[in-house]
Amino acid sequence: MIFGMWDGVLFHLGPIPVDHLVVTEWAIIAILVIGAYLGTRSMKLVPSGGQNVVEMVVTFTYDFFTQVMDDEHTAKKYAPLLSTFFLFILISNYSGLIPGAAHIEGFQPPTSNWNVTAALALVTFFAVHIGGFSSHGAGYLGHFVKPNAAFLPLNLIEEIAHPLSLTVRLFGNIFGEEMIIAYLLFMAPFVVPSALMGLSVLLGAIQAIVFTLLSASYIGAATSAGH
Repeated sequence: MIFGMWDGVLFHLGPIPVDHLVVTEWAIIAILVIGAYLGTRSMKLVPSGGQNVVEMVVTFTYDFFTQVMDDEHTAKKYAPLLSTFFLFILISNYSGLIPGAAHIEGFQPPTSNWNVTAALALVTFFAVHIGGFSSHGAGYLGHFVKPNAAFLPLNLIEEIAHPLSLTVRLFGNIFGEEMIIAYLLFMAPFVVPSALMGLSVLLGAIQAIVFTLLSASYIGAATSAGH
């Protein structure tokens, strides 16, 4: 069975059908929760082990978002959301690199499904506008008619284009990459795909960074003083 072709249900939770994609997402969420718990359950002044890893991730993402948003308060406020975005997308992208994942039911990278990338993009969409209203109140609506009211249709299209571009960019890159690896594994196991899978490690990180970077820039623009 070629990767990405399963439409069946693995099991039911009462009347709710649960497919392989949902199970993979649960596993990724469990990894993040367990990792966060183990890294913070016994905090010390001088970090070590898991706490060191967690603090390194938090420090890196916080500094990164501060530069992107150009506002320390906004970066601190949205760093938990954006850091979770980055880690979830990164692990999702890498889940397809598990040996045999392209042929084993239950291992489809969530980000290779447009439903998942659309959901992530919608979270960004609402975070942008909630942040805009939180920072500027009703005055936030004024940016839809800047520089004048004639630009209202274009500004609305731009707002719709943001989540659409986030959805398509992440989904298209990961889905295309996984399909290519799956077919190459079918035709030439462990030969050509090995180099391509090595490249996938880099591309998976880049896609996670790009999605998070764009989300941070959209939120930063909506909450900035000059908006």
